[in-house]
Amino acid sequence: MSILLAVLVFSLLIFSHELGHFLLAKKNGIGVTEFAIGMGPTLMHFDKKETRYSLKLIPFGGFCQMVGELEDDSENMAENSFNSKGPWARLSVILAGPVFNFIFAGILSLIVIGSVGIDHPVISGVIEGLPCSEAGLEAGDRIVKINGKNIVVLRDLQLYMALHKGEHLDIVYERDGERHAISVDPVYAQDQGYMIGIQYQNRRTPTGVLDTIKYSIYEVKYWISYTLTSLRMLVSGQVGVNDVSGAVGIVDTLDTIVDETKEYGVYPVFLELANFCILLSANLGVINLLPIPAMDGGRALFILLEIVRGKPVDREKEGLVHTIGLVCLMVLMVFLLFNDVRKLL
Repeated sequence: MSILLAVLVFSLLIFSHELGHFLLAKKNGIGVTEFAIGMGPTLMHFDKKETRYSLKLIPFGGFCQMVGELEDDSENMAENSFNSKGPWARLSVILAGPVFNFIFAGILSLIVIGSVGIDHPVISGVIEGLPCSEAGLEAGDRIVKINGKNIVVLRDLQLYMALHKGEHLDIVYERDGERHAISVDPVYAQDQGYMIGIQYQNRRTPTGVLDTIKYSIYEVKYWISYTLTSLRMLVSGQVGVNDVSGAVGIVDTLDTIVDETKEYGVYPVFLELANFCILLSANLGVINLLPIPAMDGGRALFILLEIVRGKPVDREKEGLVHTIGLVCLMVLMVFLLFNDVRKLL
């Protein structure tokens, strides 16, 4: 069951990404020879006009193959080829994939938040004798800012506290429509780490139409920021390889989500899966925008260099860079696969 769900999830994520490339290619008059979901041998396909629509055997990856995408500039280049178009048109096609991942995450956010509401950063209680209790914070207070950072949803509060353990905190909170400010210093407790003495429960509050749209946009922004923070922590060594998951780890997480929610019915399972897909889609969009060879961000970087230089980088050299990048990505995927299996054993 989890394997089928994983195939469906990966297919939807890839479809939304490649659909962005496809639609912008068509809009800019670029021919698309094949639009494929998956990799490897073709399971089924159908042809419509100039494009073959394919479903491949391996349910990971996909592509939108455009006319003349790998050709050098020449006078004989087809009018509908990718490289015959101006740099801004090509840049829009390249960036459309990640942008559509963010749009897909936004659509899922509308569904989830419209169904269950938003998790406001409201305190459910305080622990007597700890800093926040002594500073006057009470159950029902809503945290608005910490050290100048806006706190919009409960996860903002949880993430900030996790990343700033032991730091001095200037907290702005709201009570009965009025804002108040306190300053606290966490205290260290054996086996519990740094504490300020606040308690909270992840309770969702229903929202109206406008708030649903507003918070859905913020939901995507939150997960984009979360992904960038995670990458920064990975590069700086604050998190290790054991905290990184690949395809197998994602399948295991999907299996856990289903096991923990199936007793509540099909719709709650769907909402939990949709919520996880918001993270995955935002994550995929961010990763693809990184200036890594063979990724959309890497290809966009070469187009930006062309705009600055006034002429394209040699296609053969660019192709070599992307090939090297692709090999490195394959090595990384294999590493993540073995890392996932090792963590599950």
